[in-house]
This record gives sequence, structure tokens and C-alpha cells, in this order.
Amino acid sequence: MATLEDKLKQIRDGAAKRLPEETRATMHRATEELRSSGILDAAIKAGATLPPFSLTNAHGNTVQSGDLLAQGAVVLTVFRGSW
Repeated sequence: MATLEDKLKQIRDGAAKRLPEETRATMHRATEELRSSGILDAAIKAGATLPPFSLTNAHGNTVQSGDLLAQGAVVLTVFRGSW
């Protein structure tokens, strides 16, 4: 079974073959600019406790965090979207 690091390396290697160098350079530069901006200091960290929230699920329904927590642990995943 591949580790997460193995899978991430496979994704990086695939991108290196698929994306033009100029595009990769732009992405790396943008990532470094974000890191340098200090934005990571304000980002929610894995394992953090969040205040109560409500979000719209994939079906368009509003879901309350308290309702989900009543059923057990909650994992919140945020997708940035496409480049």
C-alpha cells in the first residue's frame, strides 16, 4: 500500500510531465508568495476546534456543525477549486 508521501510524489511527478515549465513556475511562485505573506499563521490547523458553523452540503441543504457532532467526529475538507 502506497503511503501518502508516495501518492503526493506521484501527483507532483505527473504534474511535472503534464504542465509546461512556465505554468509550474507560476504555481510555485504563487505558493511561495502565499507562504511568505504569513497566511499560514492564520489558517485553521489540522485538529483545531472550530466554533459552531453551518454550511451548504453537496445537495444544497444547510448542515449545522452541532447536528453533525451529535453523530460523532466531524472532518471538514475544503477544496480550493481549479487553477
